[in-house]
Amino acid sequence: MKNIFRRREKKYLITNEQGAALQKITSRYTVIDRQGEYLIRDLYYDTDNWDIICKSIEKPSYKEKLRLRLYGEYNSESQGFLEIKRKYDDIVYKRRIAFPIDELKNRRVMEIVSADDSQISREIRYFLRINPVTEKIHITYKRTAYEGNKNSGLRITFDRDIAFHLCPLNNDFFNEYNPDSGYRIENHKILDPNQMLMEIKTEDAIPLWLTSILSENNIFPVSFSKFGVCYTGHISKWQGLEGRKNVA
Repeated sequence: MKNIFRRREKKYLITNEQGAALQKITSRYTVIDRQGEYLIRDLYYDTDNWDIICKSIEKPSYKEKLRLRLYGEYNSESQGFLEIKRKYDDIVYKRRIAFPIDELKNRRVMEIVSADDSQISREIRYFLRINPVTEKIHITYKRTAYEGNKNSGLRITFDRDIAFHLCPLNNDFFNEYNPDSGYRIENHKILDPNQMLMEIKTEDAIPLWLTSILSENNIFPVSFSKFGVCYTGHISKWQGLEGRKNVA
């Protein structure tokens, strides 16, 4: 898998019916990911005071997040991807390292990146040194992805069943969630049942054929962050932190 990305990303909240229609139309210009629909599990890191996401939702010109991603269900051969995701002037930069996910059973993330001397690992170590973060939230969803069929750098993804739960204390990505941790542990959906999130990712401008399809169907981009919606819509209210959020 590719480990360095630079691209523009646009997000759209659409209905399931719109999603089905768009997937049918765009299939003329794209090819579906060979995995079909697959599960993604994201583990986001933040400080005790949620400083990372609070800064992000203020929409500064530069922001960054750290997350651990797992594709599909966990098994003994699963690869984890530790990703540092930055955004500057509407350009998204994602850099990540891969490692056997089972390594997290015995080591913390800092130990894993400290054992690797790549440039990306050094960047992640620096992030961890200046940000006292821990595992804070799991977000899961089902994704169907399409790639431009002319090697155009175009990628279109459709995410549904987006849900989250907070990490208990001393979480390690594998254990059952501890009800004694004081956190709400059940899954919480963040979209209506008839909604999905579409993302268009390009190296340059969105192709004209796709722009026309969006315009004809009155589909317009929105500002949307899965982590941000989880925080502003749920977490800040549960923990009495509403005063820390500036946007819904």
